Amino acid sequence: MSKHTRKLQKLHETAAKEETAILVSVVRQYQTEQQTEEYLDELAFLTETLGARTVHRFTQKMEKPDIKTFVGSGKLEEIKAYIKHFEVDMVIFDDDLSPSQMRNLENELNVTIYDRSLLILDIFLQRAQTAQAKTQVELARFQYLLPRLTNLWTHLERQRGGTTTRGGAGEKEIETDKRDIRSRITLLKEKLREIERQGETQRKGRDGIVRVAVVGYTNVGKSTLMNLITKTNILAENKLFATVDSTVRKVVLENVPFLLSDTVGFIRKLPTHLIAAFKSTLDEIREADLLVHVVDISHPHFEDHIAVVTETLNEIKAGDKPILLVFNKIDLVETMPSEAESMKMTELELEEASFVDFNALAEAYEKKTGIPPVFMAALNGQNVIEFRQALITEVKKQHRKIYPNYLEDETFTLEG
Repeated sequence: MSKHTRKLQKLHETAAKEETAILVSVVRQYQTEQQTEEYLDELAFLTETLGARTVHRFTQKMEKPDIKTFVGSGKLEEIKAYIKHFEVDMVIFDDDLSPSQMRNLENELNVTIYDRSLLILDIFLQRAQTAQAKTQVELARFQYLLPRLTNLWTHLERQRGGTTTRGGAGEKEIETDKRDIRSRITLLKEKLREIERQGETQRKGRDGIVRVAVVGYTNVGKSTLMNLITKTNILAENKLFATVDSTVRKVVLENVPFLLSDTVGFIRKLPTHLIAAFKSTLDEIREADLLVHVVDISHPHFEDHIAVVTETLNEIKAGDKPILLVFNKIDLVETMPSEAESMKMTELELEEASFVDFNALAEAYEKKTGIPPVFMAALNGQNVIEFRQALITEVKKQHRKIYPNYLEDETFTLEG
């Protein structure tokens, strides 16, 4: 064996092994096959964001999940056989598991078990940057894990910087860990209260200036839009929850100053305790004068995403605010052809094409929100001027409520 070959072999042996995962979903009666695939695609994207690779998907049609193991005994044996044969590292469920279900599944499958909430919490933990976001996520994660500790637990080992190798912690050690966690929860709550008091003071200092919050489903381009308007460099990448921390920037357009804040993306089945954990981030939304709701129009189910965001806004009591709807990523969709263009297309081409009727969408959503929506592509700068004009028009409306005479008899030009 050559020296070069031995060196390559050594590098290969010491490289971190990519973890593999299988996904599990219980399909309800009302759920279509297309919806099931979409939900599993989203779960696979979440898994990739965590850093693992999906190798297989299991689904089972049931009226309600099994109270002991979530899936039926036959499906559980099928999953167990697959894990053993392919040496899978983790199993991820597209729903929340009860503490007893998680314990039973870990005992049966002997691998790391994630449910939807824990998966999202771990992603948040990876991506949190500020002291406040880190504290919020750590607190929510400890509170979620406390009743779920078992002899096979590894989730806290990850946070402590340990490996994913399972230890044999006994009941005594688990009880000790629970006491440690309870103490940690108490400390984190106090730390968070102090951070929130500081945040409230900061927000009070913003009185007298219009506040705009950018909201939307996760991975729709909110941070890209923020970068475009504020000319800053907020992290924007093609991953779910690329932004966890709330980012606030001061912007001046047409001599009118306002605060623009990016917020954590919403997602289908966003756990209630996660909404509570991000109270301060959501306060930016609750206290905003105007919401800019960004939508990925290229997603085949963007209207479902709009519904999820609308429902979440209502849950946090922010559903009554003025909303400027921004249909982003228009460069990735086909617009409705003209009548002349349609005549040149075959029936099959017309049937298979997924055209988007911008005019019909604009009319429908203007009726709902009272504000004409904007169609743009933030990444390549398409229709940016139109978006800025729509934004400053709505900001001025809010500004006049604070300073009724500020803009009267004055003329401004839009900044480039």
